[in-house]
Amino acid sequence: MTLCDNGPLVAIIDTDDPYHADCIAAMSTLPPRPLITTWPCLTEAMYLLFNADGIRAQNRLWQHLVDGRVELYVPVNGDWHRIHELMNQYADMPLDMADASLISAAERLDERQLFTIDRVLAAVQLADGQFLQIVP
Repeated sequence: MTLCDNGPLVAIIDTDDPYHADCIAAMSTLPPRPLITTWPCLTEAMYLLFNADGIRAQNRLWQHLVDGRVELYVPVNGDWHRIHELMNQYADMPLDMADASLISAAERLDERQLFTIDRVLAAVQLADGQFLQIVP
């Protein structure tokens, strides 16, 4: 599995996005498994896609969910505390809820690969002291 931030979700669908070509190319290097995202990232992606091309763009993302190419990680009890903790710990970045939810999911799922265009996330240290491997 590969965790996925909102940026690539938007860039894959929106051909006018400046990261479209890079994200399409990066997709070919990822394992042929579903991308895992969190509900804050999905919400942000839907918002950005609506601004890009309305419901048509949002429907393309919905189709990725329906087809199983994108799956949604749902936080469990301890994740909420960790998301809040991360947002406070990295408030100077700032680390928003979507970013913190990805870090928490990475820790919970023991996944270190993150598909994102947000290079700031490479500076976030996980609870075990490791850092995420950023793609592309």
